[in-house]
Amino acid sequence: MIAFILRSAVRKSITVFFVSIVSFLIIHLAPGEPSQVDPMNPKFTPEMVERFRKEFHLDKPLHVQYVYFYKDLLTGKTVSWKDNRPVLEKIWERFLNSLPLFIVGTLLTWTLSFPLGIRSALKRGGPFDKSVTFFSYLLISIPGFFFAYVLIIFVVTRFHVPVIGMQTFGLQGAPLATLIMDRVWHLVIPSVLGATGGIAVLSRYVRSQMLEVEGQDFVRTAFAKGLPPDQVHYRHALRNALLPFVTMFGLILPGLIGGSVIIESIFSWPGMGRMAYEAILARDYPVILTVNFLSAVLVLGGTFLSDLLYLVVDPRIRLS
Repeated sequence: MIAFILRSAVRKSITVFFVSIVSFLIIHLAPGEPSQVDPMNPKFTPEMVERFRKEFHLDKPLHVQYVYFYKDLLTGKTVSWKDNRPVLEKIWERFLNSLPLFIVGTLLTWTLSFPLGIRSALKRGGPFDKSVTFFSYLLISIPGFFFAYVLIIFVVTRFHVPVIGMQTFGLQGAPLATLIMDRVWHLVIPSVLGATGGIAVLSRYVRSQMLEVEGQDFVRTAFAKGLPPDQVHYRHALRNALLPFVTMFGLILPGLIGGSVIIESIFSWPGMGRMAYEAILARDYPVILTVNFLSAVLVLGGTFLSDLLYLVVDPRIRLS
């Protein structure tokens, strides 16, 4: 088991190294340069461009720029070309804003998808299964931005509470209970919107996987032995049906830093998605590269977590 963990860690470390190289090369192969002279801006003189290139090592070969960038990144010296703020500081600030949306949305998705999917599989063809199937495909087909505006109109007109931004303007000196409820209202609607699509898709996967496992021989054998139906469904069938979702659970980690551009833009939520989108528009390469690198680290960290979870749920890996 220890050898399995060590092999997995070494492979993922090597993958991170190659991902960092590929990301760096792709960004620098994009057309245009951040230091090029803007003819519409008279203050951006060729002398300023040359000073800019030397300050950020853009006048050096590409492999030297790579070393300087990741050296500065690991030491916390990398700064944004847009506002000259430390990149890690900007990402940490936006990360803390996106974290509540991610946690609430993930909890809603995973706690609701499995009961809906499992019950749909056990009641296959019944009214419950048909209802869940109908609403799942409805939520999948409705555009997110349209559903967002419907939710905003409903909540504002029904409950008369604001839902745009992270907090209501002018409540800085309000009581603590008022501030907490105001933050909850601003948090719940974007989280629910982000979870609806996940619930619709994941519940379909859970239903499909449960139906596949329920049709296997060991389930029929368990019924033939006279075991109670709940024990067969939830102890034998469900445990085997959960194996593919161990991998899916590890792959939700990139959502910590990816955010959602559409949701954050509609609700004016200053999260990671908006920051990455704004960095792309501004050609803020340090921010783009750092977000790409951290996303790759989270993907590989998630797959490493999945490997560890497989050791727990699958004895064949643990004993091999």
